[in-house]
Amino acid sequence: MLLLSFCPGVLAGPRTPPHPDISDQQLFWGADQYDFSVVLRAEALECFWHFAHQGETFYLNFMVQWVTGVGLDRHLSVSVNAPSGLLLTVDDSRGQIPASRPQETGFYQMCCSNFHNHFGSMQVFLSFGVYYEGSQDSAHLKEEDQKKKEEASRALNSTLSIIQSSTHRVEVHVFHMFRHYSFGRMRKSADHFLLLSNSQYISWWSTALSLLIVTSGYLQLLFLKRLFVTRLSGEDGRPRC
Repeated sequence: MLLLSFCPGVLAGPRTPPHPDISDQQLFWGADQYDFSVVLRAEALECFWHFAHQGETFYLNFMVQWVTGVGLDRHLSVSVNAPSGLLLTVDDSRGQIPASRPQETGFYQMCCSNFHNHFGSMQVFLSFGVYYEGSQDSAHLKEEDQKKKEEASRALNSTLSIIQSSTHRVEVHVFHMFRHYSFGRMRKSADHFLLLSNSQYISWWSTALSLLIVTSGYLQLLFLKRLFVTRLSGEDGRPRC
């Protein structure tokens, strides 16, 4: 409280901008790039602004990703307005504004209109930006981009080759597993049918031998019974063997 009472001028005073000595052109100077998606409702209009210096490179790419609703139409109306007026208009599902050098310094307006769809929404992918040669040389920037693309291509190729070799190895292993599984099933089927045939063989032979044993026993009994047949002979009627 004593500090606040003795130093009232520290907390009060006029507001000043953070960079009073920097102009708008110096503040927006630099290379930047934006990639994003935006959803446009039926008959909706979305506008974006980007600052560009005279003589630098400006570009815009767009593509309709999906459309939903009734009466689908993938056409998108894109217009680019310079600070002084209309610069270019494109009406298509995908397209690009050729890289051009703005003739004047200021904010360039990019508007996307979904007036073709009265009852449907669409999602649009936008990519726009400005390359400023004041910060980096364009040839050096292109060379760096080319190197990055080559490195990404090599990494992608190596990744694809690794994936391809791994996939081929997995396919070979799966083929051998399926082959061994098929052989196992065939052996199991052969054993099953062998057991069935042996069971039938044993059953038939058991039945035949049982009948043979019963028949032979009956014949033996009949033969023995015929040996002890009693006959009455003579006048006294005595039994004789």
